[in-house]
Amino acid sequence: MISPNRSRVYLALGATDMRKAINGLSILVADILKQDPFSGHIFAFCNRRQNIIKALYWDRNGFCLWSKRLEKNRFAWPMSKEEVKQVDMRQFLWLLDGLSVEQKHAHKKLSYSLIF
Repeated sequence: MISPNRSRVYLALGATDMRKAINGLSILVADILKQDPFSGHIFAFCNRRQNIIKALYWDRNGFCLWSKRLEKNRFAWPMSKEEVKQVDMRQFLWLLDGLSVEQKHAHKKLSYSLIF
């Protein structure tokens, strides 16, 4: 199960061959996405039909590979010319629920700072 405590999620945009397993996906993370597969962050991949998502992450002493396949419908996988898109866990969960990571009507994150 994917832990909600993981701070960063990286989406590998475009289509990925879903025959790839841990070794193949970790090589994509390092070579194509230019990220450290041992960082503990989640790296997500989607197939051409947009009905399968695989998520890879390092968990203390080994890799975890999580997969979700839709029997109907498609994921709202972002389309971009970039190779990778960073999203937060909330946006990733939206994606898994069939929503876009760019929710126009969602509440924006607020942050405050003390002024002295």
